[in-house]
Amino acid sequence: MKYALFGESHGPAVGVVLEGVPAGLELDLDAVRFDLSRRAPGKNALSTARREADEPHILSGLFQGHTTGAPLCAVIENTDTRSGDYERTKNLARPGHADYPAHVRYGGFQDYRGGGHFSGRLTAPLVFAGGVAKQLLAQRGIFVGAHISTIYGVNDDPLEDWESLRACAAKDFPVLSDEKGAEMREAILEAKNEQDSVGGAIECGVFGLPAGAGSPDFGRNAEGIFSQYLFAVPAVKAVAFGAGTAFALMRGSEANDPLFVDDDGSIRAEQNCAGGINGGITNGMPLVFEATLRPTPSIGRRQFTVNLAARENAELELSGRHDPCVVHRAVPVLEAAAALAACELLGI
Repeated sequence: MKYALFGESHGPAVGVVLEGVPAGLELDLDAVRFDLSRRAPGKNALSTARREADEPHILSGLFQGHTTGAPLCAVIENTDTRSGDYERTKNLARPGHADYPAHVRYGGFQDYRGGGHFSGRLTAPLVFAGGVAKQLLAQRGIFVGAHISTIYGVNDDPLEDWESLRACAAKDFPVLSDEKGAEMREAILEAKNEQDSVGGAIECGVFGLPAGAGSPDFGRNAEGIFSQYLFAVPAVKAVAFGAGTAFALMRGSEANDPLFVDDDGSIRAEQNCAGGINGGITNGMPLVFEATLRPTPSIGRRQFTVNLAARENAELELSGRHDPCVVHRAVPVLEAAAALAACELLGI
C-alpha cells in the first residue's frame, strides 16, 4: 500500500491517493474523523486560529462502505485561508522553512502561500491515510498509539503499557500525566506571549507486531522503513528507537534485553531498550520510537533573511496565524505515519 499526498495549504483542497488498499475493508469513517479532529487547529490558544472542518470527501475506492481494491482517493477542502497574509513577504525566505530550497528546486514557481505543499496542512490527508492503515492493522491485532513525551524540557511520565495510550487519544492534550501536561501548556503560552515558539518530542508504540518482520538489508530494514515515513512529516528532525541516544550513556549489561520463555511458550524480553528491533528485524516486543519536532519556524519576532527576488539581505516580521507549538497536534500524525510504515513492513 502506497500513498501520495496532493494539494497546497492555500489551494482549494488537500488530499491523498492510497494505492494497493485491500478490497473488502469495512471503513469506519467515524474513527478516521476522530483522528482528524485530534489534529485539527483552531481549538484553543495553543494552536493557530485557522479553522477547518477537515471532512474527508471520498472520490474513489469505496463502495457501499467497503474498499473496492481500486485507488482510494480522499479530498479535504481548505475553507479558512487568508492568502493575503503572505503577499507582503512572498520574496522573503522565512528562516527555518523550506522557502529557499524550494525556490531553488522549483525555480521560484512553488506556491509560497502558507508554505504551499510543504505546509503542515498536508498532514490532514496523511492522517486520513493512517486511519485506513490503523484499521487494516487492527484486523491483525496490532495497535498504534502515541503521547507527548516532552515539550521544551518538560517531560511526561514514562510509557509503561499500551492501554494508557488509548486514554491519551481522548485528551485534547495527549499526555500520560495531566500535571506535566499543564506545565507544557504554560511553556507554550509563555513562548507565544513572547512571539516565539517551542519544540518537543512524541513517543509512539506499535503493539502486536510479530517477530521476524524486516531485514538487515537496505530497503527492508525495519528502522529504515519507519524512519522514511517519519521524516516525511513536517517538523520531524530526529528519530530514535528504544533507548535511542541514551545508549551512549549505558554499558552493554544495561543496554542488552535479557530473554525468557513466557508462560504461553513465546519468547519475550525483560526490558525493551532495543525498541522492538534487532538487526533490522522485529523481535516481538513493542516497536517503540521517539520523534523530535523542531519549534514552529513561523514566529512574530524580527529575523534576518534574504530577498530572493532582489538577492539582497533583508529583515522579516511575520504576521498571520501560526502555531506556537505543533507537537500536541502532531501526535495523530506520527501515529498515522507509523501505521503506514507498519503496513509496508508487513507487506499489507
